[in-house]
Amino acid sequence: MTDSTNPTAPALTHLDSRGEAHMVDVTEKKPTIRTATAIGEVACSPEILRALNDGSVPKGDVLAVARVAGISGAKKVPELLPLAHTIGVHGCSVDLDICEDHVAIKATVRTADRTGVEMEALTAVSIAALNVIDMVKGVDRSAYIRKCGIVAKSGGRSGDWSRTL
Repeated sequence: MTDSTNPTAPALTHLDSRGEAHMVDVTEKKPTIRTATAIGEVACSPEILRALNDGSVPKGDVLAVARVAGISGAKKVPELLPLAHTIGVHGCSVDLDICEDHVAIKATVRTADRTGVEMEALTAVSIAALNVIDMVKGVDRSAYIRKCGIVAKSGGRSGDWSRTL
């Protein structure tokens, strides 16, 4: 099925021939090693960035909690996205760095399975970012998430891909 407004656009794999949403059947696909990396940012006030640097945020170690929450989030994708497959998250790293005007978040997820881990990487970044906001909102109500997206993937039928956000 192609997009009727753009006949050269690829078919949306989660739509059947009637245009109804369904889960893609990956039974026949062979497991391969797949990796995806996503990034995101939480823009924060200078006061919060200083507090993060010196460990004085009232709710505790923000970066440690966000890191663990991001890893946990990556493993819960099928519960959050109804058409996502349950796959083995065999590796997940979530890194948070304090920058000049934001907290930078990078998540890399790996599997040896039949489908990719892009949604797991995006979820890891998103959940980590939400945890940063949750832990600083009492001091910085203006904190917000920005620039969340996939920056690289490897493995699977479509091979390697990368971009800069």
